Amino acid sequence: MRAVITVIGKDMVGILARVSSICAENNVNVVEVTQSILQDLFAMIMMVDISKCSIPFQDLVDALTAIGEGMGLTIHVMHEDIFNSMHRI
Repeated sequence: MRAVITVIGKDMVGILARVSSICAENNVNVVEVTQSILQDLFAMIMMVDISKCSIPFQDLVDALTAIGEGMGLTIHVMHEDIFNSMHRI
């Protein structure tokens, strides 16, 4: 099982480190990551493997959302099944 994590906000030191540390603490493997910085705007998309996640999915969502709020970022976590359903033609 995988999930997509998106992060948007003002660029600052430590965004990738904070998000990936929450993943590592909960046994969530980062499979792929892409990020861009456009002037002072940070944008990142991560594909993560949640099959061995040590906490319920909603708790992971809540933890990442809280980190985002604390840093002034918008962090959205979507289960792969929902992502695929939304983007199916």
